[in-house]
Amino acid sequence: MMDGTWQEWVRATLVVLDNTVLVYFMALNTMILSLLVLGFRSTRREVAFVHGADLRALMQSPLMPPVSVVVPAFNEEANVVDTVQSLLQLRYPRFEVLVVNDGSTDATLDRLIERFGLRRVARGYEAGVSCEPIRAIYESRRFPDLVVVDKENGGKGDALNAGINVSRYPLFCGIDGDSVLEADALLRVARPFYENPDTMVAAGGTIRIANGSALRAGRVVDVALSRALLPRIQVVEYLRAFLFGRMGWSSIGGLLIISGAFGLFEKRAVIDAGGYATDSVGEDMELVVRLHRSLRESGRRYKIGFVPEPVCWTEAPESLAVLRRQRMRWQRGLIDSLGRHRRMFGNPRYGIVGVVVMPCFAAFEMFGPVVEMIGYVVVPASYAIGLLDVAILKAFFASAVLYSVVISVVSVLLDDLAFRRYRNLGQLLSLASAAVVEAVAFRPLSSFWRVGAFWQHFRRDLSWGHMERRGLGGAPGSGG
Repeated sequence: MMDGTWQEWVRATLVVLDNTVLVYFMALNTMILSLLVLGFRSTRREVAFVHGADLRALMQSPLMPPVSVVVPAFNEEANVVDTVQSLLQLRYPRFEVLVVNDGSTDATLDRLIERFGLRRVARGYEAGVSCEPIRAIYESRRFPDLVVVDKENGGKGDALNAGINVSRYPLFCGIDGDSVLEADALLRVARPFYENPDTMVAAGGTIRIANGSALRAGRVVDVALSRALLPRIQVVEYLRAFLFGRMGWSSIGGLLIISGAFGLFEKRAVIDAGGYATDSVGEDMELVVRLHRSLRESGRRYKIGFVPEPVCWTEAPESLAVLRRQRMRWQRGLIDSLGRHRRMFGNPRYGIVGVVVMPCFAAFEMFGPVVEMIGYVVVPASYAIGLLDVAILKAFFASAVLYSVVISVVSVLLDDLAFRRYRNLGQLLSLASAAVVEAVAFRPLSSFWRVGAFWQHFRRDLSWGHMERRGLGGAPGSGG
């Protein structure tokens, strides 16, 4: 009798789990599709709104706020010179490029000194936020807008804090040392600050994958796709996440993430919020969440938004080992950021961010991998032992895989309609095939990695792991 009761309990539990997972997948993909629609509408409006004449007017306007571009660099010898060259060529009325060498153990600092003719100077600064000791500050005779800060190693957030302290201008733009901005990217991402000077405190731009593209003189001159599958999968992910996911959240005032690879901030608001967290591997998201919290608690009217047109090109991992470390770090950062600010959950004091966005991020981003892994195991097992009929199994497959494929392919097509970055049908078909592989094989693998990140978080693992850099600007790939 006990065995029969136990078996019935197990069967009932499996049926509940099966139905929960099915509903979860449908809810998750419906939310993504809704953000896709919102994001595409907003993206089309943004793209249609700004023309070349508008950008020329911004270049000539005395009201454009000056910007300090802060580049934290740790062992970035493969890319840092190309990054700085691209930044020095930015179209912007007044700016400085401030590279922070965060105690690199490679030739990052030597390459900067040699290439740009740096000399050590005595430059005063105010320590508005805490950071590790600064060893030296360098300026260039040939490039008066270039400053290099050499400091003790303290991590990316600490390097950004040092850059904030040394910077001279009211806005700062944080970008990664392995990234390349398009010439008008800073002008485009700063436009909301020009239009809303009293309320705009942060804006993020689009990150695109440069693997396979050709780089010359610090500029992407030929957009192509890598021959390797992993970078193409990441192109699809980034299109879905940046152009339409983040644009969707931004359109309703609920943007929680501005990528550390490319974001523009009001310096005073960041200093008032305490600067970047130095004990988090998700310092970019944590800062944005803390800005929402700080500004809401102070009663200030503010805007934090996403601007789709400005583009930052970055190098994507090409090996599973490096990609695994990156995704686990991102997940740990997400868990940490939401955990630190858990008092905002469901709290109307924090508006749509507290009532809607943070619960959605917890349910679909933080715990999503756990539910997905349960589904990948429980649903097929339930079908194998006869608990589920084939109709339910098909519904699970459709919600878990086909729906995801459709959303990814639609993202690729919408990106082509809005921006026309990829030259031919072959490239679009290559991305569409990568979308299928991403949904069928990579998404379950990524979920498995992200579940493992919970264990790392509970162990308080703050390591970044080795991020192998091959360097941007190699020969272009076949392009599909």
